[in-house]
Amino acid sequence: MNKIYPSAAAALDGLLKDGLLIAAGGFGLCGIPERLLDAVRDSGVKDLTFASNNAGIDNEGIGKLLRTRQVKKMISSYVGENKEFERQFLSGELEVEFCPQGTLAERMRAGGAGIPGFYTKTGVGTQVAEGKEVKVFRGEDYILEEGIFADLSLVKAWKADETGNVVFRKTARNFNVPVATCGKVCVVEVEEIVPTGSLDPDGIHLPGVFVQRLVLGAPYDKKIEFTTTRERETA
Repeated sequence: MNKIYPSAAAALDGLLKDGLLIAAGGFGLCGIPERLLDAVRDSGVKDLTFASNNAGIDNEGIGKLLRTRQVKKMISSYVGENKEFERQFLSGELEVEFCPQGTLAERMRAGGAGIPGFYTKTGVGTQVAEGKEVKVFRGEDYILEEGIFADLSLVKAWKADETGNVVFRKTARNFNVPVATCGKVCVVEVEEIVPTGSLDPDGIHLPGVFVQRLVLGAPYDKKIEFTTTRERETA
């Protein structure tokens, strides 16, 4: 089975339609599937729900799809640094489901493991718990959180072999592994594709069984969310 596609658009061919729930990896601008998100934007699909730690920043990552009004709802844990996100949320144009960061990761992991729901103490007694079932374990309240079962997973990785075994680089690993496992179809963009057998089996972060399609995304420009400088010190 050939998993390698010539472009991001080709890798998403036949997978996109209006109203999808898409899980996308990344943390800020680290480990985001840039090429795939651009291809989603260019396809013109709309009314999308994204499960992602955040929406990137203005006009980067999912922020690009916010600009084009293709996103209906965000399931996120951090929504700062994005003025368009803020504007759409406060004006009622964007539906937002806030989810604590660890809970979001576990909801994705649970979906990937076929677990429909789990109980957690995180959020008990806060707005996060509103409308959710509460159960008592060992005398303490826990709230029920549902696993995330996405229609499509979009992932950014460092390296993959031809069968889809994937390695992430440092913190770019972040949400990408649980994102990859919770989708019906997982598409991964990578910086390098190597022959099968080239990767150390003990160093593989995501087995190829979870990956249906691969695309080579390189080269990438390293983007910086905030540039902080200081005046040069003089003797």
